[in-house]
Amino acid sequence: MVISSTRQHPLPPLQRLLVIGAGGRENALAWALERCSGIEQVWVTPGNGGTETHQGCQRLAIAETDLDALINSCQSLQIDLVVIGPEAPLAAGVADGLRKAGLTVFGPGADGAQLEASKTWAKRLMEEAGVPTAKHWTASSEAEAMAVLQQLQTPLVVKADGLAAGKGVYVADSVDDTAEAIREVFSGRFGTAGSQLVLEERLEGPEVSVFALADGERLRLLPPAQDHKRLKEGDQGPNTGGMGAYAPAPLLDAAGLEDVRRLVLEPTLAALKQRGIDYRGVIYAGLMLTKTGPKVIEFNCRFGDPECQTLMPLMGPELAQVLQACALGCLDQAAELAIQDKCSACVVAAASGYPEAPRRNDPLNIDLQTGPSVQLFHAGTSRQADGSLITAGGRVLAVVAQAKDFDQAFKASYEGLAQVHFDGISYRRDIGHQVRQS
Repeated sequence: MVISSTRQHPLPPLQRLLVIGAGGRENALAWALERCSGIEQVWVTPGNGGTETHQGCQRLAIAETDLDALINSCQSLQIDLVVIGPEAPLAAGVADGLRKAGLTVFGPGADGAQLEASKTWAKRLMEEAGVPTAKHWTASSEAEAMAVLQQLQTPLVVKADGLAAGKGVYVADSVDDTAEAIREVFSGRFGTAGSQLVLEERLEGPEVSVFALADGERLRLLPPAQDHKRLKEGDQGPNTGGMGAYAPAPLLDAAGLEDVRRLVLEPTLAALKQRGIDYRGVIYAGLMLTKTGPKVIEFNCRFGDPECQTLMPLMGPELAQVLQACALGCLDQAAELAIQDKCSACVVAAASGYPEAPRRNDPLNIDLQTGPSVQLFHAGTSRQADGSLITAGGRVLAVVAQAKDFDQAFKASYEGLAQVHFDGISYRRDIGHQVRQS
């Protein structure tokens, strides 16, 4: 008789979850996790004005990096799994502190979060791992960066080295624009994130986001998604955190996704492990599909926003267990994650003045009826003492819809946005133009 090495009950009970973060990504994660098998309650800290519009979700008034308060709340609430959404608490070592207190956490430690927190560090890791990426030059001063530009005499991509909330990247169209971007990064606008920068060659091709769930040794890939970073239609205007997204992006078929696994994700996870990093969380590869194959534009250590909002409605009820298995280092013992065979479309509504100086405190009026195929995910919203909602951030909310094709999905998303009202509301009408027929 052969005895299987798999334990009969491989994963502990999973009923009570905490999601850390305040944005649309965390709103979508909480919504999706609460719908999973066996989940009784999901808390979100600090959450936003829309947290408690989702059944089974509740806010906690704790800051993302208040480690002592997070530990105390997790222990008193008997939290089975913590899911950390944003990059800042990951880079600050919140996952490390929670794990040290005996909690189960989905999200890398501060060592692994360097994948996003330092572009220089990530570039070195890619070089070691043989991961295809753009040629690059690191500079620690304006003079050093200008010297590189003077030598190359070609437009470059300019990136603040550290965390800049998705806004520290400039894709220059000329040498003069590159010089201006260099001066901007070293002007102090991004604080310590701009104390060093990375210059990169400009790559050509469509961009796509691929998310892998990692348990330190193994990976599971989610459907590819495509984000829209520019503020204005026609992909014009400044970079933002993201004005919309769709999934699955047809840019990568099953074979293409396996190429990304083989060329990018598996070598990256192996290189992290070689450095002694037990990476348990999301590896987010922002890729450009060039004529010579996929190349990494950047890595992130968490779900993208708004790609997360786009993907969560496609996830099956096994999601919570899969994240738990990643956190415990036994992804091979989790159930397969079902993925709906539908198209998902997400459009973000932003406040007036976003991204430079978004207006706040405008009342929201929402008439949208959500359902199985239409979701409303809050981001920059706050709830007043009388229960009314006001805007409280640059990207205010997102309407997401699923259908059998992208035309129907985006039609439903835009129809939903027409039921959302606040002064200065701004959104792109061309999200998903790559896959829409009308």
